[in-house]
Amino acid sequence: MKKIMLYSILIGLVGLTSCQEMEKKKAKQKTTWVDTEKDDHSYANVTQVRTSHLHLDLDVNFKNKTIYGVARHTLGKHSSDTIIFDIKHLQIQKITLGKKGSEIESEFVIGPWDKDSILGQPLIVGLSKSTQFVNIYYQTTSRTEAIDWLDPVQTEGKTHPFLYTQGQPILTRTWIPLQDSPLNRFTYSADVKVPNELMAVMSAENPIKKNDKGQYHFEMKQAIPSYLIALSVGNIDYAPISNKCGVYAEPELLSVAKNEFEDLPKMISVAEKLYGPYRWGKYDLLVLPYSFPYGGMENPCLTFVNPTIIAGDKSLVSVIAHELAHSWSGNLVTNRTWNDFWLNEGFTVYFEHRIMEEIADSEYVEMLALIELGELKNELKQFKKENRLADTHLKLDLKNRNPGDGLTQVAYIKGAFFLKTLEETVGREKMDVFLTNYFNTFAFQTISTEKFIEYLNNELLEPNQIKFNTDEWVYQPGIPKNCLKIQSKKFKHMQQLAKSFAAGDDIFEPKTTYEPIPKSWRKKRVTKQIQRSDYSTQEWIEFIRSLPMFMDPEKLALADAYMNFSRWGNAEVMTEWYLLSIRSDYKPAFLPMEQFITKVGRRKYLLPIYSELNKTPDHRLLALSIFETAKQNYHFISRNSVTELLGL
Repeated sequence: MKKIMLYSILIGLVGLTSCQEMEKKKAKQKTTWVDTEKDDHSYANVTQVRTSHLHLDLDVNFKNKTIYGVARHTLGKHSSDTIIFDIKHLQIQKITLGKKGSEIESEFVIGPWDKDSILGQPLIVGLSKSTQFVNIYYQTTSRTEAIDWLDPVQTEGKTHPFLYTQGQPILTRTWIPLQDSPLNRFTYSADVKVPNELMAVMSAENPIKKNDKGQYHFEMKQAIPSYLIALSVGNIDYAPISNKCGVYAEPELLSVAKNEFEDLPKMISVAEKLYGPYRWGKYDLLVLPYSFPYGGMENPCLTFVNPTIIAGDKSLVSVIAHELAHSWSGNLVTNRTWNDFWLNEGFTVYFEHRIMEEIADSEYVEMLALIELGELKNELKQFKKENRLADTHLKLDLKNRNPGDGLTQVAYIKGAFFLKTLEETVGREKMDVFLTNYFNTFAFQTISTEKFIEYLNNELLEPNQIKFNTDEWVYQPGIPKNCLKIQSKKFKHMQQLAKSFAAGDDIFEPKTTYEPIPKSWRKKRVTKQIQRSDYSTQEWIEFIRSLPMFMDPEKLALADAYMNFSRWGNAEVMTEWYLLSIRSDYKPAFLPMEQFITKVGRRKYLLPIYSELNKTPDHRLLALSIFETAKQNYHFISRNSVTELLGL
């Protein structure tokens, strides 16, 4: 390919590039559903030519916080003269064509930035029809968004550095040059060099011990989308839980993590009984440092989790059930584009709840679902205020927007309640048969919302002569009226406790009563006091949420004195308490709240707390002060989200 030909392609790039417009026209000519929709968040011309296997040669350098790499793309059969990759904040050194050891250097062009700097840039490489291998030599930069480089002080052991990547939705292109779209699935392998005292692990088959050379090889033999490629390097040890699963963590956390997640084998068994075999080999967990922006990330074979879910009483292990469920919904059957994100998350929350019914009980799941439904309703109110009703649809239109805008409770909870309501309508037995067939039919494929609706109609609704308001759920705002109704007796009790406390009853004070002694005329004196262990995490969350929006600080001080809500230790409970304390200007909670959001980088906790602080001038000043100190402890995703929220 001559340079002049590549530059003629570059000239054609306008907005998301006219190459993509050509792709759109070609896609329309196709007769199969697979190619009828392009990905608005990728430059890659995957309908013409796509990667079938990716091999990575990586050298991780902690001294200058850089990964030096070669991305070796094996192409599927094609007749294209050009391949377009996605890159963002990468330094491209050279590109070669051909097998390793017999490579010929090639011309390439890096296209202009997209107008909002969200998509990055297209990397355009000329091909011949016989080209099978494209090798991209590159290095990451200080602006690479997927990688969190942690200094020793930010780790549990305080001795060694640590790194991890987070690719979802479109950040993999910031550490690997590739076709960064869920439209394409491919296998991958990697050879990774790290400092001798550290271990590397990936979303693939993993080592269980460090080696003296710091050299590790990985294989992911099942085809996955690009956002599921993940790497972590640190002072990591491994503890097996069974022959099917185990946990990686820093040595300081390994024992408590293994104890917290000891029910993992049972979860896997329950999941397989529900919807068929787990197809990814082993299922392991990696406990990351506190800066990780999510509760968990479903990287195949190795779920990344935030240490905030280690509560000491297994009260937050539903996060693990959620990430395990992704091994079917999301990893096995993947959203076609980020407009279809609910197909990943709504199905996974539904599946998570089914697992937790067996691990805990139906009452636990009812409480979990009600808490999540409350969070969804609050989010819907906020979207309505912001005139974002279109964002309350399950099927989204995120063109010219950051696909991260779609990572909301709508995809997760509205999506799950769509399936719960569908189950109530058709019956659980038929629902389970349908979902099992769905996972088998579309295994290792991507699927659009439209294709799912077609499959739903053909395989479940029409054969059983069932009418269901699918379009209202998928394409209309808000929550339809036929949404499944859930009640919880335990929550009603907590609501009454909250009402009594708000009305002046000191419910936490020890109360003395005299109770009859069996077979005696005498009575015994009994003193009772509410203990933490009397109620579950979910019940305490409901108690705090059921208190008035604004409470007398003296009343909060009274509750805090008995229960120590401000330093409870459970991140879910503390977050609810901090929100109430901010609204009520309960100052004793502010220091532990500041310590919490300085240490923890999980968006689920940061965004509501910073949002509440941002509502009054004095509290906003505190938020700005905390963020200035804490932002270095956050991954780019959380840092960027808080920056936007505070209007910085």
